[in-house]
Amino acid sequence: MSSKLDQLKSMTTVVADTGDLEAIARWQPRDATTNPSLLLKAAASEAYRPMLDKAVAWAASQGGSNAEQLADATDMLAVLAGQKILDVVPGMVSTEVDARLSFDTSATIDKAHKLIRLYQQQGVDTGRVLIKIASTWEGIRAAEQLEKEGIHCNLTLLFSFIQAAACAEAGAYLISPFVGRILDWHIANSDRDSFDPADDPGVQSVSRIYNYYKTNGYNTVVMGASFRNAGEIEMLAGCDRLTISPALLQALQEDEGELPRRLSPDTASSTDRPGNIDERLFRWEFNEDAMATEKLAEGIRRFAADQIELENRIRQMSRAA
Repeated sequence: MSSKLDQLKSMTTVVADTGDLEAIARWQPRDATTNPSLLLKAAASEAYRPMLDKAVAWAASQGGSNAEQLADATDMLAVLAGQKILDVVPGMVSTEVDARLSFDTSATIDKAHKLIRLYQQQGVDTGRVLIKIASTWEGIRAAEQLEKEGIHCNLTLLFSFIQAAACAEAGAYLISPFVGRILDWHIANSDRDSFDPADDPGVQSVSRIYNYYKTNGYNTVVMGASFRNAGEIEMLAGCDRLTISPALLQALQEDEGELPRRLSPDTASSTDRPGNIDERLFRWEFNEDAMATEKLAEGIRRFAADQIELENRIRQMSRAA
Protein backbone atom coordinates (compact mmCIF):
# COMPACT_ATOMS: atom_id res chain seq x y z
CA MET A 1 0.00 0.00 0.00
CA SER A 2 1.20 3.53 -0.73
CA SER A 3 2.02 5.95 2.07
CA LYS A 4 -0.68 8.03 3.70
CA LEU A 5 0.90 11.10 2.15
CA ASP A 6 0.50 9.66 -1.35
CA GLN A 7 -3.06 8.64 -0.54
CA LEU A 8 -3.79 12.11 0.79
CA LYS A 9 -2.43 13.72 -2.38
CA SER A 10 -4.94 11.68 -4.41
CA MET A 11 -7.88 13.44 -2.75
CA THR A 12 -6.51 16.72 -1.33
CA THR A 13 -4.12 19.38 -2.61
CA VAL A 14 -1.14 19.25 -0.27
CA VAL A 15 0.48 22.60 0.53
CA ALA A 16 3.84 23.05 2.26
CA ASP A 17 3.57 25.10 5.45
CA THR A 18 7.16 26.34 5.37
CA GLY A 19 9.44 28.89 3.80
CA ASP A 20 12.35 26.41 3.74
CA LEU A 21 13.28 26.06 0.07
CA GLU A 22 15.03 22.71 0.59
CA ALA A 23 12.00 21.27 2.37
CA ILE A 24 9.66 22.49 -0.36
CA ALA A 25 11.85 20.94 -3.05
CA ARG A 26 11.97 17.67 -1.11
CA TRP A 27 8.25 17.28 -0.48
CA GLN A 28 7.08 18.61 -3.86
CA PRO A 29 3.75 20.08 -2.72
CA ARG A 30 1.32 21.65 -5.15
CA ASP A 31 1.36 25.02 -3.39
CA ALA A 32 3.25 26.71 -0.56
CA THR A 33 2.17 29.17 2.08
CA THR A 34 4.28 31.44 4.26
CA ASN A 35 3.73 33.88 7.10
CA PRO A 36 6.02 36.31 8.97
CA SER A 37 7.01 33.61 11.47
CA LEU A 38 8.05 31.17 8.74
CA LEU A 39 9.79 33.91 6.75
CA LEU A 40 11.74 35.04 9.81
CA LYS A 41 12.93 31.49 10.42
CA ALA A 42 13.83 30.97 6.77
CA ALA A 43 15.70 34.27 6.58
CA ALA A 44 18.26 32.91 9.05
CA SER A 45 19.35 30.30 6.48
CA GLU A 46 22.11 30.75 3.93
CA ALA A 47 19.65 30.05 1.12
CA TYR A 48 17.91 33.34 1.89
CA ARG A 49 21.02 35.51 2.27
CA PRO A 50 21.19 36.51 -1.43
CA MET A 51 17.54 37.49 -1.29
CA LEU A 52 18.10 39.56 1.84
CA ASP A 53 21.03 41.34 0.21
CA LYS A 54 19.05 42.00 -2.95
CA ALA A 55 16.02 43.30 -1.01
CA VAL A 56 18.15 45.68 1.06
CA ALA A 57 20.01 46.98 -2.01
CA TRP A 58 16.79 47.47 -3.96
CA ALA A 59 15.16 49.37 -1.08
CA ALA A 60 18.17 51.67 -0.81
CA SER A 61 17.95 52.40 -4.54
CA GLN A 62 14.35 53.55 -4.11
CA GLY A 63 15.31 56.28 -1.67
CA GLY A 64 12.84 57.65 0.85
CA SER A 65 12.95 57.73 4.63
CA ASN A 66 14.48 54.98 6.72
CA ALA A 67 11.01 53.68 7.53
CA GLU A 68 10.03 53.63 3.86
CA GLN A 69 13.22 51.80 2.89
CA LEU A 70 12.65 49.26 5.64
CA ALA A 71 9.11 48.61 4.42
CA ASP A 72 10.39 48.30 0.85
CA ALA A 73 13.07 45.82 1.90
CA THR A 74 10.68 43.56 3.83
CA ASP A 75 8.11 43.63 1.03
CA MET A 76 10.75 42.82 -1.58
CA LEU A 77 12.11 39.97 0.55
CA ALA A 78 8.63 38.46 0.77
CA VAL A 79 8.26 38.73 -3.01
CA LEU A 80 11.71 37.31 -3.77
CA ALA A 81 10.98 34.40 -1.42
CA GLY A 82 7.64 33.86 -3.14
CA GLN A 83 9.33 33.93 -6.53
CA LYS A 84 11.86 31.28 -5.44
CA ILE A 85 9.08 29.11 -4.06
CA LEU A 86 7.17 29.39 -7.35
CA ASP A 87 10.27 28.10 -9.13
CA VAL A 88 9.83 24.90 -7.11
CA VAL A 89 6.06 24.39 -6.80
CA PRO A 90 3.72 24.08 -9.80
CA GLY A 91 0.85 25.89 -8.14
CA MET A 92 0.47 28.98 -5.98
CA VAL A 93 2.22 30.79 -3.15
CA SER A 94 0.67 32.91 -0.41
CA THR A 95 2.35 36.17 0.57
CA GLU A 96 1.13 37.82 3.75
CA VAL A 97 0.19 41.43 4.33
CA ASP A 98 1.79 43.05 7.40
CA ALA A 99 -0.29 41.94 10.40
CA ARG A 100 -0.18 45.49 11.79
CA LEU A 101 -2.60 46.44 9.00
CA SER A 102 -5.20 43.88 10.10
CA PHE A 103 -7.73 46.53 11.16
CA ASP A 104 -7.20 48.93 8.24
CA THR A 105 -9.03 48.04 5.04
CA SER A 106 -7.56 50.72 2.79
CA ALA A 107 -3.98 50.15 4.00
CA THR A 108 -4.38 46.40 3.44
CA ILE A 109 -5.57 47.02 -0.12
CA ASP A 110 -2.65 49.39 -0.75
CA LYS A 111 -0.14 46.84 0.57
CA ALA A 112 -1.68 44.11 -1.59
CA HIS A 113 -1.38 46.33 -4.67
CA LYS A 114 2.28 46.98 -3.83
CA LEU A 115 3.08 43.28 -3.42
CA ILE A 116 1.40 42.47 -6.73
CA ARG A 117 3.37 45.26 -8.45
CA LEU A 118 6.62 43.89 -7.05
CA TYR A 119 5.75 40.41 -8.28
CA GLN A 120 5.00 41.83 -11.71
CA GLN A 121 8.36 43.63 -11.74
CA GLN A 122 10.03 40.29 -11.08
CA GLY A 123 8.23 38.79 -14.06
CA VAL A 124 6.02 36.53 -11.94
CA ASP A 125 2.59 35.43 -13.14
CA THR A 126 0.48 37.07 -10.43
CA GLY A 127 -2.31 34.60 -11.10
CA ARG A 128 -0.14 32.23 -9.04
CA VAL A 129 0.00 34.59 -6.04
CA LEU A 130 -2.45 34.69 -3.14
CA ILE A 131 -2.45 37.76 -0.90
CA LYS A 132 -2.72 36.51 2.67
CA ILE A 133 -4.85 38.66 4.98
CA ALA A 134 -6.08 38.21 8.56
CA SER A 135 -9.78 37.35 8.79
CA THR A 136 -10.83 40.49 10.64
CA TRP A 137 -13.91 42.39 9.47
CA GLU A 138 -11.58 44.94 7.88
CA GLY A 139 -9.45 42.24 6.28
CA ILE A 140 -12.49 40.52 4.79
CA ARG A 141 -13.69 43.81 3.31
CA ALA A 142 -10.24 44.34 1.78
CA ALA A 143 -10.33 40.86 0.28
CA GLU A 144 -13.78 41.51 -1.16
CA GLN A 145 -12.45 44.53 -3.06
CA LEU A 146 -9.26 42.79 -4.15
CA GLU A 147 -11.17 39.79 -5.47
CA LYS A 148 -13.28 42.13 -7.60
CA GLU A 149 -10.02 43.42 -9.07
CA GLY A 150 -8.88 39.89 -9.89
CA ILE A 151 -6.37 39.67 -7.02
CA HIS A 152 -6.98 36.40 -5.20
CA CYS A 153 -6.77 36.26 -1.42
CA ASN A 154 -6.04 33.76 1.33
CA LEU A 155 -7.94 34.71 4.51
CA THR A 156 -5.86 33.47 7.41
CA LEU A 157 -6.10 33.36 11.22
CA LEU A 158 -9.60 31.97 10.87
CA PHE A 159 -11.03 30.37 13.99
CA SER A 160 -14.81 30.74 13.86
CA PHE A 161 -17.76 29.87 11.69
CA ILE A 162 -18.87 33.50 11.38
CA GLN A 163 -15.47 34.39 9.92
CA ALA A 164 -15.78 31.56 7.39
CA ALA A 165 -19.33 32.53 6.44
CA ALA A 166 -18.34 36.18 5.95
CA CYS A 167 -15.34 35.19 3.83
CA ALA A 168 -17.53 33.11 1.54
CA GLU A 169 -20.04 35.94 1.15
CA ALA A 170 -17.16 38.27 0.28
CA GLY A 171 -16.04 35.93 -2.48
CA ALA A 172 -12.65 35.12 -0.98
CA TYR A 173 -10.65 32.68 -3.07
CA LEU A 174 -9.38 30.65 -0.09
CA ILE A 175 -9.58 30.47 3.70
CA SER A 176 -7.09 28.99 6.16
CA PRO A 177 -8.90 27.77 9.30
CA PHE A 178 -6.36 27.03 12.05
CA VAL A 179 -6.93 23.53 13.41
CA GLY A 180 -4.11 23.20 15.92
CA ARG A 181 -4.52 26.59 17.56
CA ILE A 182 -8.19 25.81 18.18
CA LEU A 183 -7.11 22.58 19.86
CA ASP A 184 -4.51 24.47 21.91
CA TRP A 185 -7.18 26.79 23.31
CA HIS A 186 -9.55 23.98 24.27
CA ILE A 187 -6.80 22.07 26.05
CA ALA A 188 -5.70 25.21 27.90
CA ASN A 189 -9.28 26.02 28.92
CA SER A 190 -10.55 22.61 29.97
CA ASP A 191 -9.55 19.79 32.29
CA ARG A 192 -8.47 17.68 29.30
CA ASP A 193 -4.92 17.26 28.09
CA SER A 194 -5.81 15.66 24.76
CA PHE A 195 -8.62 14.97 22.30
CA ASP A 196 -9.12 12.04 19.96
CA PRO A 197 -8.79 13.23 16.35
CA ALA A 198 -12.49 12.64 15.65
CA ASP A 199 -13.43 14.81 18.64
CA ASP A 200 -10.76 17.43 18.03
CA PRO A 201 -12.52 20.83 18.11
CA GLY A 202 -10.27 22.15 15.33
CA VAL A 203 -11.14 19.21 13.10
CA GLN A 204 -14.83 19.67 13.84
CA SER A 205 -14.63 23.38 13.00
CA VAL A 206 -13.06 22.76 9.58
CA SER A 207 -15.48 19.93 8.82
CA ARG A 208 -18.44 22.20 9.59
CA ILE A 209 -17.09 24.94 7.35
CA TYR A 210 -16.33 22.51 4.50
CA ASN A 211 -19.80 20.98 4.62
CA TYR A 212 -21.43 24.42 4.76
CA TYR A 213 -19.52 25.64 1.71
CA LYS A 214 -20.21 22.54 -0.37
CA THR A 215 -23.88 22.29 0.61
CA ASN A 216 -24.55 25.91 -0.27
CA GLY A 217 -22.48 26.16 -3.44
CA TYR A 218 -19.71 28.48 -2.28
CA ASN A 219 -16.56 28.30 -4.39
CA THR A 220 -14.20 29.49 -1.63
CA VAL A 221 -11.44 26.92 -1.11
CA VAL A 222 -11.07 25.44 2.38
CA MET A 223 -7.44 24.89 3.38
CA GLY A 224 -6.97 23.45 6.86
CA ALA A 225 -3.83 24.79 8.56
CA SER A 226 -1.82 24.75 11.79
CA PHE A 227 -1.84 21.03 12.60
CA ARG A 228 -0.55 19.56 15.84
CA ASN A 229 -0.55 15.89 14.84
CA ALA A 230 -1.09 13.61 11.86
CA GLY A 231 -4.41 12.41 13.26
CA GLU A 232 -5.95 15.84 12.66
CA ILE A 233 -4.81 15.72 9.04
CA GLU A 234 -6.20 12.21 8.53
CA MET A 235 -9.62 13.25 9.86
CA LEU A 236 -9.71 16.01 7.21
CA ALA A 237 -8.63 13.83 4.26
CA GLY A 238 -10.56 15.06 1.24
CA CYS A 239 -10.59 18.70 2.31
CA ASP A 240 -9.86 21.01 -0.64
CA ARG A 241 -6.34 21.76 0.56
CA LEU A 242 -4.27 21.12 3.67
CA THR A 243 -1.11 23.07 4.49
CA ILE A 244 1.26 20.79 6.38
CA SER A 245 4.63 21.27 8.10
CA PRO A 246 7.66 19.23 6.95
CA ALA A 247 7.65 17.19 10.19
CA LEU A 248 4.07 16.03 9.64
CA LEU A 249 4.67 15.44 5.94
CA GLN A 250 7.46 13.10 7.05
CA ALA A 251 5.15 11.30 9.48
CA LEU A 252 2.53 10.76 6.77
CA GLN A 253 5.19 9.58 4.32
CA GLU A 254 6.41 6.93 6.76
CA ASP A 255 2.90 5.61 7.53
CA GLU A 256 1.61 3.05 5.03
CA GLY A 257 -1.74 2.42 6.71
CA GLU A 258 -5.05 2.95 4.94
CA LEU A 259 -6.30 6.54 4.74
CA PRO A 260 -10.07 6.75 4.20
CA ARG A 261 -11.63 9.88 2.73
CA ARG A 262 -13.49 11.89 5.36
CA LEU A 263 -14.71 14.92 3.41
CA SER A 264 -16.25 14.99 -0.05
CA PRO A 265 -18.51 17.39 -1.95
CA ASP A 266 -20.62 14.39 -2.92
CA THR A 267 -21.53 13.59 0.69
CA ALA A 268 -21.44 17.09 2.17
CA SER A 269 -24.40 18.00 4.33
CA SER A 270 -25.02 21.06 6.50
CA THR A 271 -27.89 22.45 8.50
CA ASP A 272 -26.25 25.90 8.54
CA ARG A 273 -27.99 28.28 6.17
CA PRO A 274 -26.59 31.42 4.52
CA GLY A 275 -27.75 34.82 5.69
CA ASN A 276 -26.74 38.42 5.24
CA ILE A 277 -23.77 39.15 7.48
CA ASP A 278 -23.36 42.82 8.30
CA GLU A 279 -20.72 44.33 10.54
CA ARG A 280 -22.94 44.33 13.62
CA LEU A 281 -23.78 40.63 13.31
CA PHE A 282 -20.18 39.69 12.54
CA ARG A 283 -18.75 41.54 15.52
CA TRP A 284 -21.39 40.21 17.90
CA GLU A 285 -21.09 36.58 16.82
CA PHE A 286 -17.30 36.81 16.89
CA ASN A 287 -17.36 38.44 20.33
CA GLU A 288 -19.47 35.56 21.63
CA ASP A 289 -16.76 33.08 20.65
CA ALA A 290 -14.10 33.43 23.35
CA MET A 291 -11.72 31.00 21.64
CA ALA A 292 -11.83 32.79 18.29
CA THR A 293 -11.54 36.22 19.87
CA GLU A 294 -8.48 35.27 21.89
CA LYS A 295 -6.72 33.25 19.17
CA LEU A 296 -7.19 35.90 16.46
CA ALA A 297 -5.75 38.61 18.73
CA GLU A 298 -2.89 36.34 19.76
CA GLY A 299 -2.16 35.39 16.15
CA ILE A 300 -2.04 39.00 14.98
CA ARG A 301 0.27 39.94 17.86
CA ARG A 302 2.56 37.00 17.12
CA PHE A 303 2.80 37.71 13.40
CA ALA A 304 3.34 41.41 14.07
CA ALA A 305 6.14 40.62 16.54
CA ASP A 306 7.87 38.40 14.00
CA GLN A 307 7.46 41.07 11.33
CA ILE A 308 9.16 43.57 13.65
CA GLU A 309 11.96 41.09 14.37
CA LEU A 310 12.47 40.59 10.63
CA GLU A 311 12.62 44.36 10.18
CA ASN A 312 15.20 44.60 12.97
CA ARG A 313 17.35 42.02 11.21
CA ILE A 314 17.13 43.91 7.93
CA ARG A 315 17.87 47.20 9.69
CA GLN A 316 21.06 45.73 11.14
CA MET A 317 22.10 44.47 7.70
CA SER A 318 21.50 47.91 6.22
CA ARG A 319 23.70 49.56 8.84
CA ALA A 320 26.46 47.03 8.24
CA ALA A 321 26.37 47.51 4.47
